[in-house]
Amino acid sequence: MEENKQDDLFDSLLLELRRGTIILSVLSQLKLPQYGYSLVVLLEEKGIPVEAGTLYPLLRRLEKQNLLESNWDVDASKPRKYYQLSRYGREIYRRLCEQWVEMVKKMDDLIKE
Repeated sequence: MEENKQDDLFDSLLLELRRGTIILSVLSQLKLPQYGYSLVVLLEEKGIPVEAGTLYPLLRRLEKQNLLESNWDVDASKPRKYYQLSRYGREIYRRLCEQWVEMVKKMDDLIKE
């Protein structure tokens, strides 16, 4: 296989792998209120880059699923919508974290075989 095709395949598979973790990554950062851009920056600083075009629809979807609550801050010069985990979102996040820990253990075992 040509090197470019290998790179394309690798990039595609890596993207699929990342898609499965983006929700958990976002939920992990919303224990405290964040607005969209601050969340993009925060995740980037922690080595989890997320494009705004991916994040904003995800935030709206998570809010629609009642995992997030939002409030507009109109006191600043530029109004911003802040998102935070709802009570239901905190419970779902906790359960997802438990599943993540189990999956990581099992994947580690598979990889080490």
